[in-house]
Amino acid sequence: MIPISLESGQPEDWRKLLRDALRTPEALLAALGLEAHREALAPDAASPFPVRVPAPFLAAMTPGDPTDPVLRQVLASQDERTLTPGFSADPLEEQAHSPVPGLLHKYQNRALLITTGACAVHCRYCFRRHYPYSEGHSGGAQLPAALAYLERETDIKEVILSGGDPLMLDDEKLAALLTALEAIPHLKRVRLHSRTPVVLPQRITGALVDRLAASRLQAVLVVHVNHAQELRAGLPDRLPALRAAGVTLLNQAVLLRGVNDHLAALTALSDGLFAAGILPYYLHLLDPVAGAAHFAVEEGAAFELYRALCEARSGYLVPKLTREIPGRAGKQSYAPTLGPGRWD
Repeated sequence: MIPISLESGQPEDWRKLLRDALRTPEALLAALGLEAHREALAPDAASPFPVRVPAPFLAAMTPGDPTDPVLRQVLASQDERTLTPGFSADPLEEQAHSPVPGLLHKYQNRALLITTGACAVHCRYCFRRHYPYSEGHSGGAQLPAALAYLERETDIKEVILSGGDPLMLDDEKLAALLTALEAIPHLKRVRLHSRTPVVLPQRITGALVDRLAASRLQAVLVVHVNHAQELRAGLPDRLPALRAAGVTLLNQAVLLRGVNDHLAALTALSDGLFAAGILPYYLHLLDPVAGAAHFAVEEGAAFELYRALCEARSGYLVPKLTREIPGRAGKQSYAPTLGPGRWD
């Protein structure tokens, strides 16, 4: 156990914040004083992918600003109902790589567990917004089959906990899952991909930090910050305890039109992350999921912007610009030195 400075009673605090999250476009616009901009923002109150915004993340938005880059990521819009060729419900064809329910094995050396279908926030560009979680997660009765698969496949050294969001599991359930993974001798690392610490920093509890510190598995936490403004929600205050526990902190972002598709936003993001102790890791091109085409940045514009970012910041502050193509052996990274339009 390592000494940490997180306050007591926190598990109840984050659960209450989650229960009290805003769940309609009307409530979100009212909280930000944007009722007069309703027509221009074209919210969709009947979206099958409903709004969910906890109060800490609301604090990262600027009241009265209809162009706020954080608001754009979470406000259900009529734009999502536009059918766009090439945008599908399963853009990465993940169902073809699921040998047992709730487990994806696409790449050598690592496998991914869909731990839950729940998220602390509903990002409008989410590439799993149509994922069949009711039949495709590793929780409950389906977990033994996933663990048995991991035991058989001895080349797997790293397990990625994803979802939904793995930190929507409470401390007890997450600890039990870690214990089960630790019992598989060939596993060396556990990687958690989570947006929850960004939108609900109170989820970084003392119990969570202590359990990660005690694990024999090397722990990596990949958070998901798209804009420096999101750091206002309080994430930097929670990170020293994780760093003291030996957790490696990385960030993945998605390049989103109207959110971070300009140089000032990307440099501020890299600077803010590094100041908080997080290393920029990935900058993803948008996965072509149905309902998110209005966030897409044209590839040529993305290349130009990325080249400018490489010139503007030191290499350790520049994430890899990546895309994922179904059937490939790994993510593709754009290499500016190879010339325009060249991926590795």
